[in-house]
Amino acid sequence: MDFSYFQFDPIAFAIGPFVVRWYALAYLVGFVAGWKYCLGLAARREKDGRPNAVDIDDFLTWAVIGVLLGGRLGYVLFYQPAFYVNEPLEALKIWKGGMSFHGGLLGVAVSMLVFSKVRKINVFRLSDIICAAAPIGLFFGRMANFVNAELYGKVTTLPWGIRFPGATELRHPSQIYEAILEGGVLFIVLFFLIRSSKVKTGAVTGTFLLGYGIFRGLVEFVREPDVQIGLVGGVISMGQILCLPMILGGALLIYLATQGKLAKTKDDA
Repeated sequence: MDFSYFQFDPIAFAIGPFVVRWYALAYLVGFVAGWKYCLGLAARREKDGRPNAVDIDDFLTWAVIGVLLGGRLGYVLFYQPAFYVNEPLEALKIWKGGMSFHGGLLGVAVSMLVFSKVRKINVFRLSDIICAAAPIGLFFGRMANFVNAELYGKVTTLPWGIRFPGATELRHPSQIYEAILEGGVLFIVLFFLIRSSKVKTGAVTGTFLLGYGIFRGLVEFVREPDVQIGLVGGVISMGQILCLPMILGGALLIYLATQGKLAKTKDDA
């Protein structure tokens, strides 16, 4: 069966010169839905102390700045440094796509560390809530990649292969694979973990890092490598390289969490 790609218009709507793209809407919906979910989680855990709903509300701005700045800087530095050195103003045009999840993760991590220090709360209790909601944003982000017909997969003969614009052969819809795994499956796993009284502080954060790293690393085997980078050493993609520290760091956090070493006090575990 040959699926000819239905080409979406990347522009959702326009009012005069004001243009709204699906890519921007995906980020907006992801942030709002994630924020609402975090508020619900914080409300369930208020009896245990901070972070509470007020902290989550206040952290939203920090998270948005961390994701946008970190994601864009990560893409510029990890994937196309030479291009943006020659065309620095292009780095500002985020509506064209080009965001690095790993850069956004680092941006949010820095935001959480600073915010937790200012509010005097345990950073892992905050990160557990944020990480539990992160797959929501990942789902919408990957769907935006699909709409933009970017980051598609390698050539395939499988019946669900899609012929993307500009591609002459059927390709893996790797954006959909990632939306399902990083957005759907990981959300379900974290949904149950964060609601369990037996799961200790930091375990949700570790599981998110480990789960994302594994899922993204697996999908990279069928995802078309970035043309400007290709496979490093002809073996591994940049995405897989960046996932390795996530997998190792996630496994370490899970171990430390099970030992109760990420909690400030016994009650915080």
